[in-house]
Amino acid sequence: MYTKITDTIYYIGVNDHDIDLFEGQYVVPNGMAYNSYVIKDEKTAVMDTVDIRKSEEWLANLDEVLQGKAPDYLVVTHLEPDHAGSIKIFRDKYPDTALVMTMKAKSMIPQFFGDEIVTNCRGVVEGETLELGAHTLTFVTAPMVHWPEVMVAYDNRDKVLFAADAFGKFGALDAQEDWTCEARRYYFNIVGKYGAQVQALLKKAADLDIQIICPLHGPILSENLGFYIDKYNTWSSYTPEDDGVLIAVASIYGNTMKAAKKLAEILTEKGAKKVVVTDLARDDMAEALEDAFRYDKVVFAASSYDGGVFPFMEEFLHHLKAKNYQKRKVALVENGSWGPTAAKTMKAIIEQMKEIEIIEPVVTIKSTMKDDTIESFEVLADSLLK
Repeated sequence: MYTKITDTIYYIGVNDHDIDLFEGQYVVPNGMAYNSYVIKDEKTAVMDTVDIRKSEEWLANLDEVLQGKAPDYLVVTHLEPDHAGSIKIFRDKYPDTALVMTMKAKSMIPQFFGDEIVTNCRGVVEGETLELGAHTLTFVTAPMVHWPEVMVAYDNRDKVLFAADAFGKFGALDAQEDWTCEARRYYFNIVGKYGAQVQALLKKAADLDIQIICPLHGPILSENLGFYIDKYNTWSSYTPEDDGVLIAVASIYGNTMKAAKKLAEILTEKGAKKVVVTDLARDDMAEALEDAFRYDKVVFAASSYDGGVFPFMEEFLHHLKAKNYQKRKVALVENGSWGPTAAKTMKAIIEQMKEIEIIEPVVTIKSTMKDDTIESFEVLADSLLK
């Protein structure tokens, strides 16, 4: 089925509830939406395809909208397979339809579909336009949001921004869930490294009269757009969103977790607005990463292991570093029975990040929490909340 967005723009995307891991790593309990659109005018433009997993359903939606007419253009804003996967199937069905994409995308697309795919393929640059009749699409390049070939497209008639992966979220469109939570988890895990590039795109978008945002994942946004744009500005500038503490825990036998929960109690008693404890071995690491960016303070609590740190913590810290983690206040808690090494290892990774303030004291637990541990937690909580 299709949905009308305006009198001439149609949604023809599909939901995917069969997928277990998006991009082979992110848990998506409510599935994913692969969004695609059609603009019907004197000339017809299809805006992106969908993952090949859902190509048959997508083509049925497309046929229903086109009513037997071949489209004039397929606009490709992003080449990632969850959006471009059905291009070859589309081209086989509509061999005379021109492909429109950035010059970078034109150089990359043969890697996916072979050299013949660039036949009747138009490469566009920043500010170039595509006339459809009443609609004019203006192309705005968005390199590294979050691939180098990305562009967005602005429709001057209906004031619509076709936003590629920007403003997207996890979850199918029929999922009843909060936009912010899953959009935040999507942003930081997929786009988070490229804050500067997102900021550059937001500056370009500020000059456009945008009334509707059509992303490639998640719902179409047509109300309170300032809320969504403000979230993206906060996230892409690495500004903490909320006053709170994430306690990220990597515990082997449960003693470090028990201590972490005691620290959470102390922080709450001392007035912390929000304290979240996550088990890095069992909880969704993508959600833990989201919370690390959401809150302004993080406690890394981990057991020592093989002369270093328990692997779940090491993996988490490397994830944060890869996503450009910065501008936060952090504290370290280590556990070790004979030769504690976790804090040293964690600190070595954290010191490679930008604008991170490591709070003293570093608390060392010798196997199990004792009275002196709690006393150290009292001091650490005061320093962290100062």
